[in-house]
Amino acid sequence: MGIHENLLGGPPPTHLPDDPEPRELLASGASPAEVAAKYPTSSLAWARLADDAFERGSVVESYAYARTGYHRGLDSLRRSGWKGHGPVPWEHEPNRGFLRALHALARAAGAIGEQAEYERCSTFLRDSSQTAADTLG
Repeated sequence: MGIHENLLGGPPPTHLPDDPEPRELLASGASPAEVAAKYPTSSLAWARLADDAFERGSVVESYAYARTGYHRGLDSLRRSGWKGHGPVPWEHEPNRGFLRALHALARAAGAIGEQAEYERCSTFLRDSSQTAADTLG
């Protein structure tokens, strides 16, 4: 039996399809706003917008960007067969945009005092990928 087998018989991990163009544009230095405008379904672009807004102290703006990336990611997860729970591994790079948006949403919710949303998103992140929770802080 492999070390990563699910002994409880839960749902299999969800692996989002690869969408390399937004990731490559961001890696080459394109602005997240330009990438989000060109690829509005990219959770990664929205997560980067959320991170940038949070870093400059625009917490409500960060929340809005993160919420958009989160919902775009949920749409993609559902199209990939996700049924509302189960692993979304950080190790699969195309999942990272959704996981980063979820983390950003938790962070912004905590910063504006929306404790229930902070807890829900933090738990969702850990339940989806403990590696993502550990990596993103």
